[in-house]
Amino acid sequence: MDQSKTPVPDAPAAHHESGQTPPPPRATSTRDELGRTVEALAAKADIKAQDKEKTAAVKDQTAEKAALVSSQIREKAGQAARTVEDKTPDPLLERAGQGAAAARANRTPLLLVAATALTVLLLVRRNRGRRR
Repeated sequence: MDQSKTPVPDAPAAHHESGQTPPPPRATSTRDELGRTVEALAAKADIKAQDKEKTAAVKDQTAEKAALVSSQIREKAGQAARTVEDKTPDPLLERAGQGAAAARANRTPLLLVAATALTVLLLVRRNRGRRR
């Protein structure tokens, strides 16, 4: 008998439905493990997805920090306003309040005066520019 040929078992239990013998259990587990490894490597190589995740994380952190800083600024501004109010003499506060009320009551005349002053200033600058 030729030794280069391996004998094929004749037992019907050794054949699979497709006519091939089923892989041994160790080969199946190795194939599954290899599949999981390939999936893990593919996930690591997906740079676009990683960049999107990092961008979202940085965006969230930035929004949180901005909210924190904003609230701190509001708090400090309130403290500064209270300090200025506490240290400013009462007569000065009353005068400032009266001036603000008068300005609110007479907006139209104040705007006309400001517009006139601006026009005169621009005309004077224009005339000086032509003389040079």
